[in-house]
Amino acid sequence: MAQIRANSVLPARREAITLQTADGLNLVGEVAVPEDREPVATLVCLHPLPTHGGMMDSHVFRKAAFRLPALAGVAVVRFNTRGTSSLHGTSEGEFDHAEGERYDVAAAIEYAEFHDLPNIWVVGWSFGTDLTLMHGHDPAVRGAILLSPPLRFSTTEHLETWAESGKPLTALVPEHDDYLQPPEARERFASVPHAEVVGVDGAKHLWVGDAETVLDEIVRRVAPDVPLPLPRDWDGPMETADTSGYADRTVAAFKDVPVPGPDES
Repeated sequence: MAQIRANSVLPARREAITLQTADGLNLVGEVAVPEDREPVATLVCLHPLPTHGGMMDSHVFRKAAFRLPALAGVAVVRFNTRGTSSLHGTSEGEFDHAEGERYDVAAAIEYAEFHDLPNIWVVGWSFGTDLTLMHGHDPAVRGAILLSPPLRFSTTEHLETWAESGKPLTALVPEHDDYLQPPEARERFASVPHAEVVGVDGAKHLWVGDAETVLDEIVRRVAPDVPLPLPRDWDGPMETADTSGYADRTVAAFKDVPVPGPDES
């Protein structure tokens, strides 16, 4: 039995994929599914701001892909939105302030649907939560989970769409978030009566040190039959990923870069 660490990679069937958008771009991505069984649910992951280091390999989503297929039977689809780079490669196009990214979100959901991946949930993080609220309300989507939602690009109109549909919507909000903390989040999400706003004590916007809590809360909603907390140890084959290539994608590296807003071009 070995401890599951930050870069531990548990068994799964992993495949590099290319998502093709309706406006003609190729996006770099990966799908990870359980090695020895059919998945019980599927996560389509929408990453933080690419202008501030966000990418498909941002740590919570990387750990989801490394662990959840084996620990929870959950498939994980992650990709770089237009103009975003990671060690997996660079997606075509340019960052478009949450507008052109509508095609990116649609392509990822379409991929999951076309490949018969079940019980599709969109999981957005930071900028990805805006993409989720704005563009993730698709007939194929079961519900959505928001990690550190800043509500920067999304509007009350987008929230109303989720309110009208009744689809499950959960916001995990860090106690010490830089943009939206639990008390204000509860006020902002009040227009979605069924929305679940979960304040996470001690956590910050980037969930450093709290990835296990996030993964447990995601699984609690998308695969409720899976026992929690998820195992912290693994008795079986386990590899270690080399993530040293992301040393320059830290928060400190972008501390002087202005955060774009919805009206900037």
